[in-house]
Amino acid sequence: MTISKEKMSAQHIWGVVRYFLVAIIVVFFSVPVVWTVLTSVKPDILIPKMPPSWWFRPTGEHYVSIFLEKHLGKALWNSFIIASVSTICSLAVGVPAAYAFSRFRIPGGENLAFYFLTSRMAPPISVILPLFLIFKTLHLIDTRVALIIAYMTFNFSFVIWMMRGFFNEIPKDLDESAMIEGCSRFGAFCKIVLPLTAPGIAASAVLCFIFSWNEFLFALILTNIEAKTLPVAAAGFITDRMVLWGKLCATSVVIYLPVMLFALLLRRYLVRGLTLGAIK
Repeated sequence: MTISKEKMSAQHIWGVVRYFLVAIIVVFFSVPVVWTVLTSVKPDILIPKMPPSWWFRPTGEHYVSIFLEKHLGKALWNSFIIASVSTICSLAVGVPAAYAFSRFRIPGGENLAFYFLTSRMAPPISVILPLFLIFKTLHLIDTRVALIIAYMTFNFSFVIWMMRGFFNEIPKDLDESAMIEGCSRFGAFCKIVLPLTAPGIAASAVLCFIFSWNEFLFALILTNIEAKTLPVAAAGFITDRMVLWGKLCATSVVIYLPVMLFALLLRRYLVRGLTLGAIK
């Protein structure tokens, strides 16, 4: 009985320590977000004040300014269109390719899959100049199409490697049983395999969307005015004379929200997708 109590006491202590460590981690990563949100609704006169003012009357002037004076709505729409379309295109190309790598014996398949993955290994700065020259020749500079193609080029290789792990977890017997029952290979893929890999597709979609939404270098070099995205618009508040902290933080909050909402809506699939062996 004494041993049992000692074990229970040790487990209780370890549980308290574990929750305490988790709380510290949550606070550590939440402080920058909370600080950004507070600064976005803080009057300009109080932002540089030291020590910081924690009690103040919130103001929405920074949000009104970035949308009415800085025309941030256009950059927001550009980011949404580019991130959404590039994610859909990456999934449309990467998911069938991952299925092919998983189900068929392709000569040099492993080397080919690794070749696709190398596009994620290359530093973006090393490929931005060739892409700029290509898009300039095609008259695609400062267009959404240029960014969609660029992001898709980097994302679809990630989708292939992510989804191939899911397809490998599904027995080939399911495909063969469906085809025996009269389904075509494409029908078995759409009706049987895809529903089973929905968590993987959701996880891949969230990660691709986040990459496209937050990407800065390509958007800075390949756009100017018409296709400017939110990260580039946010950088415009850092001037040679001063940093417009209120407007910069308000823009940062606008950048946060869609990704947070997207991740929350798909959180069930995202958690399952990242824990079902895809990373393995």
